Amino acid sequence: MTLDPEKKIAGLLVPLFAVRGRHDLGVGDTEALSEVIEWAAGNNFRAVQILPVNETGGDHSPYNVLSAFALDLSTITTHPSRLPELTPGDYRQITERHDLAALRSGPVDYIRVKALKRELLEAAWKRFCKGDGRSGRSKLFARFLDQHSAWLPDYTLYRVLLEINRHEEDISRWPLTQRNAKSARVWLAAHPEKERADLEEQRLFFAFVQWIAFSQWSAVADLAEVMGVALIGDVPVGVAAGGADVFSSPEEFDPTRSCGAPPEHVFKSDSFTEQWGQNWGFPLYRWEVMARNNFLWWRRRLRLLRSVFHLLRVDHALGFFRIYSFPWPPQRNAEFIGLSEQAARAKTGGPLPGFIDLDDSTPENRNHNEHHGEVLLGILNEELGDHRLIAEDLGEVAPYVRPVMARIGLPGFKIPMWERNPDGTMKGGETYERISVATYATHDHAPMITQWEEWQEGLAHGDEEEAGCRKILNELLRFSSHPQIDPTTPFGGVVHRALLEGLLACNSWIAIPMITDLFGTSQRFNVPGAVGYANWTARIAEPVSEWNACHAELLTWWRSAVIKNARC
Repeated sequence: MTLDPEKKIAGLLVPLFAVRGRHDLGVGDTEALSEVIEWAAGNNFRAVQILPVNETGGDHSPYNVLSAFALDLSTITTHPSRLPELTPGDYRQITERHDLAALRSGPVDYIRVKALKRELLEAAWKRFCKGDGRSGRSKLFARFLDQHSAWLPDYTLYRVLLEINRHEEDISRWPLTQRNAKSARVWLAAHPEKERADLEEQRLFFAFVQWIAFSQWSAVADLAEVMGVALIGDVPVGVAAGGADVFSSPEEFDPTRSCGAPPEHVFKSDSFTEQWGQNWGFPLYRWEVMARNNFLWWRRRLRLLRSVFHLLRVDHALGFFRIYSFPWPPQRNAEFIGLSEQAARAKTGGPLPGFIDLDDSTPENRNHNEHHGEVLLGILNEELGDHRLIAEDLGEVAPYVRPVMARIGLPGFKIPMWERNPDGTMKGGETYERISVATYATHDHAPMITQWEEWQEGLAHGDEEEAGCRKILNELLRFSSHPQIDPTTPFGGVVHRALLEGLLACNSWIAIPMITDLFGTSQRFNVPGAVGYANWTARIAEPVSEWNACHAELLTWWRSAVIKNARC
């Protein structure tokens, strides 16, 4: 697909888990994404962005991945129409044992959804094994095993051991012989032949699941290509401390500190985050070790994702320059709430949260961090090609970050409320660099309707809060070229459309509202720093097949606005 920043386009951010599709089993899947792509093409969208789809752990966060290579089982469409080895009879018999109405009606219940899809995939695997010699698909499976031999064997061994260890994701609690791929291969070889054969059969099942997943995702990519819709994937900045990547290459990761983000004014979801920042729990990369093999792990990771996506958003690009980290894991966060630095040092033996390798306290440190980020982001850009990588550069941005991105030609994000002139006023969208992506909110933010209503509530509080809320409301109306609108006007209708058109009119290459901001709804997908099962579970009320009917008037206006602003 030809992607030229000189040609502005409109896109849409849609978390896949939130989408309701034709054969919905309680979570968005590859078939639902295909429906979104077809719908997007018919409504003048030329890009669809989703969140990471790698395999997740027990918290189900798409940014806490058990593997940087494997795709999550929940994304697979397990309907017989998309899974050749599964018969309609198998499908009916298995799904009748589950409460599909409950799974489909509420938020995502990952445990139950994954259990159901696991059953369906196991049934398909049994039939695949029985019909292996007759189907011809065995050759395709064998080819997949060969093409993915750089990561798949260690991954399947890890998955078998994860089940043997009852899904304990802290591999430091596994037996010593199983904690890394090298020792685990010795452990496996020492088993009696029958037991070893059973374990190898289990490994093949996990490989089969990945084959099905990648086959379906390749078909989605082909559809997007045909429809002229660029598919934008997402690369999490870290991997799970107890995941397959650390298991496979422990020497490339530093488990002694836990990466995260410093405290900032935007995210204050709880007292720990407000005081210390966000503690994500991911191990740090040992960049000096990765450099010895020319960052092969990163290159393989990007090549694999490039086979499915047209562009990739790299999460928390700031971490490639310097990464904020903690000397304790997230499980201990509660111990540090309200502590002074001195008291915290007493608990940790000295170290505190801070930037690694270096903070920006001296010119030498700043030069080091600038060069570090330029080298690493340059390698990522080299693997993907020009204008295929989008760097998520939100948060506490060091002054050298965006100049580096400009030199490499990487698009960053423009969120109007945060783009400010030296005098503190909001920048006009016409001043945005063309190599950029404009949006009002990401998956980490409250939708615009929620923010707008909160600002309007602040008008009644008086004093500084009233002044600040009135200022941001008026600034956004000016940004949208509708300064005449009264800031007390409700969000729906004229304000909603004015804000959308302001986004479309800016100079950024891609204008990409979140699905909730397009439809003017209030679902919240994630609260950064918050812990609990409500995150990553919200779903869009209507299935894709009903979007045009439910939002007919808005979408008629949208299609015209995209054409008016030369984004089609």
